[in-house]
Amino acid sequence: MRPPLTPSPLSPAPLSPAPLPPRSDGTAAVIGSGPNGLAAAVVLARAGLQVTVYEAAGQFGGGLRTVPLFEPDTVHDICAAGHPMAAASPFFQAFDLPAHGVRLLTPELSYAHPLAAGRAALAWRDLAATAAGLGADGPAWTRLMAPLMEHSRELVGLMLSDLRRPPADPALALLLAPRMLRHGTVLAHRQFRGEEAGALLSGVAAHAFGRLPSPTGGAIALLLGHLAHTSGWPVPEGGSAAIARALADDLGAHGGKIHTGVRIDDLREVRPAGIVLADLGPREFLRVAGPALPPRYAAALSAFRYGPAAAKTDFLLSERVPWTHPDLARAGTVHIGGTRAEVFAQETRNARGLASERPFVLVMDPVAADPGRGRPGRYPLWAYAHVPHGSPADASAEIIARIEEHAPGFRDTITAQRSLNAQQLEAYNPNYAGGDISAGAVTLRQSLLRPVARWDPYRTPLPGVYLCSAATPPGPGVHGMSGYLAARSALRRELGIRIPRLPAPHAR
Repeated sequence: MRPPLTPSPLSPAPLSPAPLPPRSDGTAAVIGSGPNGLAAAVVLARAGLQVTVYEAAGQFGGGLRTVPLFEPDTVHDICAAGHPMAAASPFFQAFDLPAHGVRLLTPELSYAHPLAAGRAALAWRDLAATAAGLGADGPAWTRLMAPLMEHSRELVGLMLSDLRRPPADPALALLLAPRMLRHGTVLAHRQFRGEEAGALLSGVAAHAFGRLPSPTGGAIALLLGHLAHTSGWPVPEGGSAAIARALADDLGAHGGKIHTGVRIDDLREVRPAGIVLADLGPREFLRVAGPALPPRYAAALSAFRYGPAAAKTDFLLSERVPWTHPDLARAGTVHIGGTRAEVFAQETRNARGLASERPFVLVMDPVAADPGRGRPGRYPLWAYAHVPHGSPADASAEIIARIEEHAPGFRDTITAQRSLNAQQLEAYNPNYAGGDISAGAVTLRQSLLRPVARWDPYRTPLPGVYLCSAATPPGPGVHGMSGYLAARSALRRELGIRIPRLPAPHAR
């Protein structure tokens, strides 16, 4: 790990409260070093606690790990690579990633969705350019996105909150409700006349990893869809590990420590700490704390549902992907799923546990935004297919075939590849139970009540013990908000330290 960076004096006050005399011994333990665990650790350390992070893997970062899979000079992001949430997150804006050495490189083309006959729907950063490419549906796309962009601060602030309070601005509810009704129900089939606009939005809705259309799919489409035209869908220069390193450096600058290769199997191993925050999903938390939990709470955690899975393949290519539509090479993220009706059908079948020979595939090409990630004859690329929960199948053949539909000759550019099925993804990160990289089914009920139905979803019945993983609100994504909100709750309840709520984010 590089030497700690000096915290920026411009870091907003909400992350750096004045410590009050603690009612505990002033120590805290964090189990897990994913983005939420590290965010929680940073908040606790800045509050004056002595923080120790325990990570079972040999490298900290969780879903933010970046490693050279095939050769030393070419690195791959093992899980998360594109970061629209990090760019928009109130926590990361307050933390100030640029001040900590992280450059978020934003492609001009946020994401794309190829269709048959060489066509493609393109979501440019520029809303007008996007609408112009959607033909007769351009005005409808503008009417959908422009008001969301105008209220982006409030929208992001709501969806990246603890989801326990209604919008502060009633106008936001009036803005969201009809859009979620139209794009999160069967009405979605009737919103656009052409194939391009419907496919463009349904590809984003598929990030919900569940049946479509659905209210949660509609909400995710509105959130990520409008961010494509505001702060964009960036990649960190050099790989996702840059975000994890920045958090770790800040933690170290405030006296915190990270121990890698240390698997916690019993909560009592860290129980001497005054506060414990667990960046663990319900299944893993039951493993380490089950015997100490009240039966009712343990039963509620046991009822937590996991959703469909991902199966991932990393590639090393001899040249860039030979897309039929040339603009696809300018997109960091490409969704391959066909028309809106096809995406909805694939995702619904997958949620029912039915495998497909033509699954929805997400392709991530970091070189589109960060040319330094590639070099002549050596280009990193990864893709994942949506597969049933716990599937043992290697999806690399299906992934390659789907890319070949829109990039003939892609197979010939592959010089090396590595595949992880859903079960292997869980082995890589136990929070991805059954290969569910969303850390829990993203249903309407479970989005609002994850992981259990409690007013404070982070606090457990065990004194001083809190959950801070993506299984808590606001849910999946690299935003750090679950960690921030859990640490905020712990500081208030255990030590009487009150951190002001983070200001609403701004679009960069």
